[in-house]
Amino acid sequence: MVHSAYDSFQLLSNCPTKIDAVESYGSKLLLGCSDGSLKIYAPDPSGSDRSPPSDYLPQAQDLRREPYVLERNVAGFSRRPLISMEVLESRELLLSLSESIAFHRLPSLETNAVITKAKGANVYSWDDRRGFLCFARQKKVCIFRHDGGRGFVDMKEYGVPDVVKSMSWCGENICLGIRKEYMILNATNGALSEVFPSGRLNPPLVISLPSGELLLGKENIGVFVDQNGKLLHEGRICWSEAPAQVVIQNPYGIALLPRYVEIRSLRDPYPLIQTVVLRNARHLHQSNNAVIVALDNSVYGLFPVPVGAQIVQLTASGNFDEALALCKLLPPEDASHRTAKEGSIHIRYAHYLFDNGSYEEAMEHFLASQIDITYVLSLYPSIILPKTTLIPEPEKLMDISLDASYLSRASSGLSDDMEISPLPQLLESDENAALESKKMSHNTLMALIKFLQKKRYSVIEKATAEGTEEVVLDVVGDNFASFDSSRFKKSTKGRGNISIGSGAREMAAILDTALLQALLLTGQSSAVLDLLKGLNYCDMKICEEILQKGNHYAALLELYKCNSMHREALKLLYQLIEESKSNQSIAELTQKFKPESIIEYLKPLCGTDPMLVLECSMLVLESCPTQTIELYLSGNIPADLVNSYLKQHAPSMQAKYLELMLAMNENGISRNLQNEMVQIYLSEVLDWYADLSAQEQWDEKAYSSTRKKLLSALESISGYNPEALLKRLPPEALYEERALLLGKMNQHELALSLYVHKVICVILMWKTLIESSPYHYFKGNILYLNPFLSEELGCVSSYVSYA
Repeated sequence: MVHSAYDSFQLLSNCPTKIDAVESYGSKLLLGCSDGSLKIYAPDPSGSDRSPPSDYLPQAQDLRREPYVLERNVAGFSRRPLISMEVLESRELLLSLSESIAFHRLPSLETNAVITKAKGANVYSWDDRRGFLCFARQKKVCIFRHDGGRGFVDMKEYGVPDVVKSMSWCGENICLGIRKEYMILNATNGALSEVFPSGRLNPPLVISLPSGELLLGKENIGVFVDQNGKLLHEGRICWSEAPAQVVIQNPYGIALLPRYVEIRSLRDPYPLIQTVVLRNARHLHQSNNAVIVALDNSVYGLFPVPVGAQIVQLTASGNFDEALALCKLLPPEDASHRTAKEGSIHIRYAHYLFDNGSYEEAMEHFLASQIDITYVLSLYPSIILPKTTLIPEPEKLMDISLDASYLSRASSGLSDDMEISPLPQLLESDENAALESKKMSHNTLMALIKFLQKKRYSVIEKATAEGTEEVVLDVVGDNFASFDSSRFKKSTKGRGNISIGSGAREMAAILDTALLQALLLTGQSSAVLDLLKGLNYCDMKICEEILQKGNHYAALLELYKCNSMHREALKLLYQLIEESKSNQSIAELTQKFKPESIIEYLKPLCGTDPMLVLECSMLVLESCPTQTIELYLSGNIPADLVNSYLKQHAPSMQAKYLELMLAMNENGISRNLQNEMVQIYLSEVLDWYADLSAQEQWDEKAYSSTRKKLLSALESISGYNPEALLKRLPPEALYEERALLLGKMNQHELALSLYVHKVICVILMWKTLIESSPYHYFKGNILYLNPFLSEELGCVSSYVSYA
């Protein structure tokens, strides 16, 4: 026996005549006896002053758990012994089947109607909702309808293949148990459809279920079918022996067997709950609050044990599923106790499953219990959690369990001895140490991950709402001193600047910190990255230390990033890039961390922290100049700011930046920057001129790439200051640059004289050569000097056109 679902109590004994039928009407018992009499028994008035146990306080119309005495004997109630009878409460009628079917008014027992056509009937079924009566006699089934008064209307009559042994309404149809099989009779047109054969040794048995479905007996097996006779998938009830009668009282099925009454759960796999030994029991009937068992001369009542007490029994014996099922039967007005009971059972069940290796199933019950996350995480001592007020000590965990246990006992009336000692693993530190390795195994961690992921959505949602509410209060200036004083603050950088209160965000920090560790311990690095890339509340200090020790650099970068610790992230990234260059043994770093990684990291920061972008971009400016400058341009960092920073920290890259700026948008570069770019070109040209002059190798006709850029800029742009540039030119060189600057200053004659002066110098040199050289040498020098002369003349012509 699993537990006591019913208490047996003898209501009466020594009935003078054999009992053939039994029924209840309110608190009274109606007994149809073999001599045709109807005996009415009521609770013994002499015992009415005794107060019944508090758990069994009866309703006015319920059977009482006390001795019954004869109140009235109606002799000659029927000519023949009653086969069965039924109280129709909605119509205040007593239906009885003897030589025919009769209806008597209650409580007077005045005859209301007699259906003479039912003479010889052996079985009937009443549909109280519609007021329909069907009965079987010989090989016919008849249907009558109550007209609401004293009469019945003959509706239908159908022939069937054999004598009907059992029958029941099922919706609009009638299920018939004939001698060899079960059939469904269509009450509208009389069509018959076969269901399946009945047993060979025992008569068919049709039981109507509260759901409208049917339970059909086949030997010792009860088969579930729907209203059309189709098999259901709820399984089968296997009784110990073939039952003579079965009644359904949710959540149990009670069967009358030859030697005892058997009680089974109606939940698959329909386990045996209890047996009540009552030899030679002949009749089984369900009343409002009990099950009546009639023997030949005595009657017993099977009174349900209060649900709360059953729950405690089942929990104590480890039948957690049955206990949880019974919680659904607790009265709705006791909702708080019901929730507490269910939570307590789920927690106990979860511990039982966890200790027996069913980790995922254990977590499902922890989830269903709505227990605090910290309670579950206490089973994982190696998981490091933030030190907050939400972490329960072992004593607090015990209090939780004891509170739930108290709620269970409060409504059950049973002693404390039936309770399981709460959380034994929390009481024995040695057991904790012994089980630690098992609790940190892969399977336990995977179960924890699923638990945390299922809890995470609601926790993060509450944390976000809490943060939003705090921001709104700060904006409107509605900061309550009491709230501020009781709030626990935890400051990090960036997103972490939102204070972690003692409520939802604190719980979110615990959850995410534990989830990150569990994912790492199970090798789910990609999942860790996904966690950190989204909104998270991971504890910065704990997670940083763990990720550093485990060399989880990609995750550490994301941790810094989500906490707006960009300087630390970029410092680490640069360190990894340098290590990947110097150490060939960590080849994976070369693939993950390259100089371009810093540029990619900096891109989102251009609009929020341009100074940090400029500062950290210096790390890769030399190795990735083009990409870095494109970063400045694409990030819309103010050009004057970039130029100023480059001028101070990377002057060699200043010109390239300005060139690209000019190439992208000629009109977008300011006059100041145009002047800056020309000044840079001129400085480089002057340095080049000084070097060559010092070596006495200067040639006015030489053009370096920078000088070409200078000349092009002087000619094409107009934002520079020509006076300032002119002052920097050497007096005896860079005539072409001087001429262009003079032209910009509208001093065209002076500019043109420079070109003419150069032409005259060439002619004078030519004349000297003619006078001092023989003819053949002179001819060769003409060929040599002619290109220079042509070029100088061309410059004069070009300038004239320009001016």
